[in-house]
Amino acid sequence: MSISATQVRELREKTNAGMLDCKKALEETQGNFEAAVEWLRKKGLASAAKKADRLASEGMVAVYVSGSKQGAVIEVNSETDFVAKNELFRTFVKDLAAHISTSSILSVEALLDSTMKGAKVGETLKEYIAKIGENLVVRRFDKVEASGFVHSYIHGDGKIGVLVELTTSKNDEAVKAFANDVCLHVAAMNPISLSPEQVPTELVEKEKEILKAKNLEQGKKPEMIEKIVEGQIRKFLAESCLLEQAFVKNPDQKVKDYLADTGKKVGEAFAIKRFVRYELGEGLAKKTNNFAEEVAAQTRGH
Repeated sequence: MSISATQVRELREKTNAGMLDCKKALEETQGNFEAAVEWLRKKGLASAAKKADRLASEGMVAVYVSGSKQGAVIEVNSETDFVAKNELFRTFVKDLAAHISTSSILSVEALLDSTMKGAKVGETLKEYIAKIGENLVVRRFDKVEASGFVHSYIHGDGKIGVLVELTTSKNDEAVKAFANDVCLHVAAMNPISLSPEQVPTELVEKEKEILKAKNLEQGKKPEMIEKIVEGQIRKFLAESCLLEQAFVKNPDQKVKDYLADTGKKVGEAFAIKRFVRYELGEGLAKKTNNFAEEVAAQTRGH
């Protein structure tokens, strides 16, 4: 089949592999983009897909926390970045986050059918579409309701939003500083789960398959492959799970160690119960900047 220059360029942007290698990968996989990414990885020609190198669209992510107990994060998409900077649009998205955090709403449909400031959210959305002159879509939201402590962080004026839930009910300065640091870390490092035990089995098995093929391609002895892959999987989990990751502001310390130290400081052992991370446009069809690298650079100044 014929492979276009656009397909090759997009695969190169995704994997950093050479142009000829990208073309070969697409030919070998009949133009299947995801299969081509895996083909390159198995050949050792591309690194694991960068978590931060996601597809993006315009719009805004907003967060809101009420009384340190209830939090919400929401993504609303627009057609252009120009509209994403419109104050009318930005205020509307922030109001939605606040509305969600203190309600029992559990779906986008229920949100649009709910009443905010005396009007149906769906009707208000239509009015803003008419005023702004661009299509607006409430894409998704998530909520955290805790007996402990909830903290939020927003990066890049609405590019990444994070909620973190701690099991402690204390809200002294040490806990607040820890919660803020963890939010910054989650924004920058984009962990896939809290701990290795929570990583989906199918994800681990898929990674093992890719690593086995890659090691064989590199000429490693077949009888050594299992042991090599076992070590590589441990590294993969350590780099991908929040508690095992090196803390972004102090790489010599793991997040779980920072958690333990903070517990000693406040006189109460506590845990990170949950985190939620939204990145604008994840999974949508337009490329954007590498926000995670941007966040990681900024956190070093906090």
